Amino acid sequence: MHEHAARPVLKKSSPLKAACVLVVGALMALSSMPALAVASGAEVFLDSAIAVDSENGTVTLPLYKGRHDGSVVWYVVTESSNKSDAERRGVNHAEKLANALGTRAVQQAHRVNGMLNFTGTVDFSPTRVVIPGPESFPPAEFHAGAIGDADYSPLVTSDGRTVLNATQVANASGLHDAIVPNGIDYAHRRVTLDTLNGFYEGNRVQYLHQEASVELVAALEGSTWAPNLDAAPGLASFDRDASARAAIIPIINGQRGVNNPQRQGLQSAVAGEGDPLNITQVIPGDNDYTPIWDVTPAVWTQQAIDSGQQVRLMDHDDVADLFEDGVLVSGGTGPANDSLEGLRALPGISNCPVVIEFD
Repeated sequence: MHEHAARPVLKKSSPLKAACVLVVGALMALSSMPALAVASGAEVFLDSAIAVDSENGTVTLPLYKGRHDGSVVWYVVTESSNKSDAERRGVNHAEKLANALGTRAVQQAHRVNGMLNFTGTVDFSPTRVVIPGPESFPPAEFHAGAIGDADYSPLVTSDGRTVLNATQVANASGLHDAIVPNGIDYAHRRVTLDTLNGFYEGNRVQYLHQEASVELVAALEGSTWAPNLDAAPGLASFDRDASARAAIIPIINGQRGVNNPQRQGLQSAVAGEGDPLNITQVIPGDNDYTPIWDVTPAVWTQQAIDSGQQVRLMDHDDVADLFEDGVLVSGGTGPANDSLEGLRALPGISNCPVVIEFD
């Protein structure tokens, strides 16, 4: 399994002519299909993906041109709250994003000549810093590598009805930290982003890391610090009708060791051993799916560690059961999440669209 080390970012025509047209059309269709370098049985959720390389943990997406205050910005689209719009775009359907309409979590944009004009944008010029602490996590020092302005959110509406997850990845100030080296191609309108490995119901998933509402999470992930995301409704709630969120569970103090098959956790990730291997509560295709993850950390008790119960966890239901049994405790100080038997939210949000699930 590939893992990233933590980084301290018509006229009538003849039958012959008609046949030629069909052949050319078929070839064009084939050429536009994603170049998928994924394991057999893996499901790629983003039909709009131009290329997916699960071994190296990257996905190449269409790059869209927009504007902010007269200047060019570049963005990607990974979700839409409207099902038919999501299908047309080839992105994840996330109906729950519409629950954030009317809050600061959704920025208003305007279409001018077909181009989105944003009210908020990102400063990509800061240098991302993560310096491990005595136990690696929490870090001794951290700074996000990109900061959204007072109006920025990746969640965007231009009609007051449909919400897009439209992360800005480049502007005159620089590039998003998730863009791989030489990964942006303005001429062909495409950008290659790295992903993080995690788990859902026992299966491995790979997801993008785009924004976080608190600086600590943004620094750890290499994403943009976007405080307005905290206004998304449903803190510690999985309610389909009222919440825009679902939970993602980082294990803080899992086992360590680069080659340890039980390795997991934020301490391990900050030490440079690989991805934290967070656990998601839902994936695309489910009506409850949303990329707006309520960060809900869990901690192994010392008794659990001493008794050998500290293992890699891959299912949110297992986390909930272990929390209920007192084997895990909350790592957050926010409200209790009833869908996880009371495990507490951080509180904080991570915007991480799921790209692939592996069998």
